[in-house]
Amino acid sequence: MANYYRQAAGETAISCERIDSVEKVLQGGTIVDPSQRLHGRYDLLIRDGLVAEIAEKISARGRKPVDVSGLVLTPGLIDLHTHLREPGEEHKETVLTACAAAVAGGYTAVTAMPNTNPVTDDAGKVRHIKRLAAKAGLARVFPVGAVTKGLQGRELSGIAAMVSEGACAVTDDGRGVQDSGLLRQALQVCARCDIPLLEHCEDETLAGCGQVHEGEIAEKLGLPGIPASSETVMVARDALLSAETGAHVHFMHVSSASSVEIIRLAKKYQLNVTAEATPHHLLLSEAAADGYNTAAKMKPPLRSEADRQALVQALAENIIDVVATDHAPHAEVEKEQDFTAAPFGVVGLETAFPLLYTYLVRPGIITLDRLVAKMSCRPAEILKLPYGTLAPGSPADIAAFNLQEERTIDSNFFCSKGKNTPFHGWKVYGFPVMTIVGGRVVMRDGVINYGEGLEQ
Repeated sequence: MANYYRQAAGETAISCERIDSVEKVLQGGTIVDPSQRLHGRYDLLIRDGLVAEIAEKISARGRKPVDVSGLVLTPGLIDLHTHLREPGEEHKETVLTACAAAVAGGYTAVTAMPNTNPVTDDAGKVRHIKRLAAKAGLARVFPVGAVTKGLQGRELSGIAAMVSEGACAVTDDGRGVQDSGLLRQALQVCARCDIPLLEHCEDETLAGCGQVHEGEIAEKLGLPGIPASSETVMVARDALLSAETGAHVHFMHVSSASSVEIIRLAKKYQLNVTAEATPHHLLLSEAAADGYNTAAKMKPPLRSEADRQALVQALAENIIDVVATDHAPHAEVEKEQDFTAAPFGVVGLETAFPLLYTYLVRPGIITLDRLVAKMSCRPAEILKLPYGTLAPGSPADIAAFNLQEERTIDSNFFCSKGKNTPFHGWKVYGFPVMTIVGGRVVMRDGVINYGEGLEQ
């Protein structure tokens, strides 16, 4: 079985073909771009880092042709929910290794969650994240600021100042904002700044010290459970506050059927809300944690099979707007601890697309166009970014996938420092084979091109 990964994290950079100022033509591929309702065999011309033209046939005279025959080309994937860990937890991940994992998975842009050390809660720390990302020179990185100072839930951070420095949203991810009055104030600021508040919906008084979903596996393993209500009551509260303030609330990593129904109702009444689900919540149930499997320990926890099916249906119905990874790397020694001591979280950047293509698109549950929209076009819309499209004049951020070849997920070859995945050994189709950011090939056939800094 061919293995996708050719370069382990930490190896010396290997040069790979570049697409820069010289005009290049990507020839022979199938372009899938839901932003233009485009799905068919086309050539694509790149000039000065931008998409210059898409046509059935583009002459390669005076240009360098790039053969992408048999591949599917999409706008680069965009992840709304990524933990880069730097600064403060570089033993888990760095901006560089996270960006390498991103482009290995077809992602050209990721967010940077603020639960670092120190927390990204002021303009100076936003600037620092941007400098680290520019130095890495791989994927585009968009900082997300903290709602409250130090993620402590007691005092608002300088939201407007962070936005002025480039923060695309705010969140206290890792902790829900427990104080409803404080959250209402934050939403009023977000409405004025025209940014979404990305909400980790968890009532800590209901979640308690829970380790897995409150259900059969919790009872079997003798572990404290986390009820679905710990999420759903916060979803309902936040929907009401969105209605009152007019602010955009984005529900992160939705996990339960009851939450889906609240979101469905909110959308029926045209509230300013959007929602995401993760590949692990869409494809796994609480059963994956059986045997004290810490690779399947995350927050919110994997829930019942009925909850999982409700999420898949909501994705198909567009109640769930986006698929986001909640990429949360941990050191192996941390995940090898006793279940109750092991941290919550799984990685996902390098496996998200092939998993969802294999287990949702190939069986006909959703279309390829819808998957691309939820992993690229729609995230760009939510964050108001000029990406997620291959329209002429847009940045040449492109992912190329091989949908025909079956490969095996092998966490030993991840570019991410984190190997904590419940999908190790799964057989999938649809691995990315080329990622282009701003016209430059940053990944080809699993080889990462660690080039110069990247203009954001």
